[in-house]
Amino acid sequence: MITGSLVALITPMKSNGDVDKQKLDELIEFHLEAGTHGIVAVGTTGESATLTYEEHSDVIRQVVDTVKGRVPVIAGTGANSTHEAIDLTQRAKDAGADACLLVTPYYNKPTQEGLFQHFKAIAEAVDIPQILYNVPGRTACDMSNETVLRLTEFENIVGIKDATGDLSRAKDLIASAPSEFAVYSGDDPTAVGLMLLGGKGNISVTANVAPKQVAQAAEAAIAGDEELAESLDAKVAVLHEKLFVESNPIPVKWACAELGLCDLGIRLPLTVLSAEHYDVVRDALAKAGITK
Repeated sequence: MITGSLVALITPMKSNGDVDKQKLDELIEFHLEAGTHGIVAVGTTGESATLTYEEHSDVIRQVVDTVKGRVPVIAGTGANSTHEAIDLTQRAKDAGADACLLVTPYYNKPTQEGLFQHFKAIAEAVDIPQILYNVPGRTACDMSNETVLRLTEFENIVGIKDATGDLSRAKDLIASAPSEFAVYSGDDPTAVGLMLLGGKGNISVTANVAPKQVAQAAEAAIAGDEELAESLDAKVAVLHEKLFVESNPIPVKWACAELGLCDLGIRLPLTVLSAEHYDVVRDALAKAGITK
C-alpha cells in the first residue's frame, strides 16, 4: 500500500509554456532528498488539462525514469470521457507508473450509476492499481461513499483521494471500506485530521514547497502521534491557505519560481499569479520557515 506524503507535483514550464524537462528532473531529486514518499505526476496541479496526450505520457515516463523505483509514481489519468481515461491509463501503465489517479468526470455530471460504470470500465480495461479522485469543488461531480464502496469490489481499485475536506464523511468511508482500501486526503488543511482517522496519506499541493515538513507531519499522523502531527502541520498551515489565493496551481507554481525551483511558465487559460498576491504568498513562505 502506498502511504505518506505524495506530492501533487507541478509540471515545470519555460516562459513560453514548453515543459521544462531539466527542471522536472531537478524537482524530482529535490523531493526525494526531502523525504517525499511518492510523486503524483500530471494531476490537477500538474496542469494535465492543458498537456497534449504526448506531453502527458512523456512527463509520466520521465518521472518514472528519473525516480528509478525510489518511491512510487502515481500518474493522473482521469478524463470526462471513459475511452480517453482508459487510453491515458494504458499509456501510464506502459510508461511504468506504479498506480493511476482517476478524477471523477468533469463538466458532463454523470449519475452515481454512470460513475460506477465509468470506473468499472477503466478497472476492467487496464490492469494497474487505480486510485479514485473525488474533488466536487472542481468537477461539479460528487461521488458518494456508497458508489465508492461498490467500486471496492474491483481488486485494482485500491484507494481514493478525498478532496472534499469533510472529515465526517471520510471517517465513515474509512470505517466501511475494506482494510486494504486506502483513503488519501486531497485537502491540505484537513489532511492531518484525515490521516489521524486512519487515512493512509496526503496528496499534497503544499508539499511542492514544503516537502520535508509535509512528509514529517504525514509520518506522525499515520503513526497516530496526534500531538506531533498537529504541531508539525501548524507550522505550514499558512501555506495550506495562501497557496489557494487564486486557482491551483497558479500560486504554488509562482511560489516554486520564487524559491528557484522552476521558471514562471504556466499555460492558458491559467495565468501567472496576480501581483497583488505576491506579498501574500511571500509572507506565507516566510511564516512557514521556507524562506527568511
